[in-house]
Amino acid sequence: MSSNFKLFKSVLEIEANAIISAKSKITDDQIDLLEKLFHQLINRSGSLVFVGIGKSGQIGSKLASTFSSLGLSSYSLHPVEALHGDLGRVTKNDVFVFLSKSGTTDEIIKLLPYLPIDENAIGLLGNVNSSIARRCKLVFDCSVEKEACINNQAPTTSSTLALAVGDAMAVVYENVSGISKEGFAVNHPGGLLGKSLLMKVESLMWKARECPVLAPENTLQEAILLMTENNLGGCAIVKNDEFVGILVEGDIRRAFTKHYNLKTKLELLINKNPVSIKPNQLASQALVLMEAPERQISIMPVLLDKKFLGFIRIHDLLKEGFSK
Repeated sequence: MSSNFKLFKSVLEIEANAIISAKSKITDDQIDLLEKLFHQLINRSGSLVFVGIGKSGQIGSKLASTFSSLGLSSYSLHPVEALHGDLGRVTKNDVFVFLSKSGTTDEIIKLLPYLPIDENAIGLLGNVNSSIARRCKLVFDCSVEKEACINNQAPTTSSTLALAVGDAMAVVYENVSGISKEGFAVNHPGGLLGKSLLMKVESLMWKARECPVLAPENTLQEAILLMTENNLGGCAIVKNDEFVGILVEGDIRRAFTKHYNLKTKLELLINKNPVSIKPNQLASQALVLMEAPERQISIMPVLLDKKFLGFIRIHDLLKEGFSK
């Protein structure tokens, strides 16, 4: 067993132990107060403002992004930039979260007199008796016995612990605010979750004007020519402006095994009761229907009250990132 193998595992153990230690220090009163501050933010439409510098500032930026993804206005405020104009973003309705290993970060201390702090500050601090801690209504003890780095210098254990405590705060906010998966997805329209919960079939389907469409009395030959020209893998069969069935490539192969010919009318070959979907249904539901165990279909008609609106293909769903 190499020394670096042991070293690698020791880092994980040191950081895990620091989180477990911090867990033992949390009290019910702290979480009750945290909940009140979150309700205050929601009721006043304030922002959660993370203030830190260096690695602590970077952790604050990550936590601000997490809270933003949960629907709470949140941002990272650099203490030096704040003193040079960024204070214009701050309001009395905000709640401030200070991140500092020492609790005596000079840049934060210089900023404190200019912030509208009135029992609306939280500290993620390595020293709960520090000058910054005394300005906070709520302080989470983020002290660590040692950094995981060999020389006990680089922020490793301390930054990991601050991140973990901030994440715990975010999950409490998620519970307090009652945000649903759908609400979360609103803030993630580009991600797979957002697509799964928001993207509709109509956004991915091929419109009727782009699809092969024939009548029941058309022939198999006409269908083959049109489907070759518009290569989507299927042809909609429509009569009197109503959808009556679908012809797919598999139907064509089966037609020749049953001794039909190119002059055969499509009404003899089509599937008159195919699986279909409405345009306002979720695209993720289309994938579920198409990959059901009892069927494996690659193209599905999009219908609204028997009117053919287009096709949705499994290829396009997979290309968009959907998967079972």
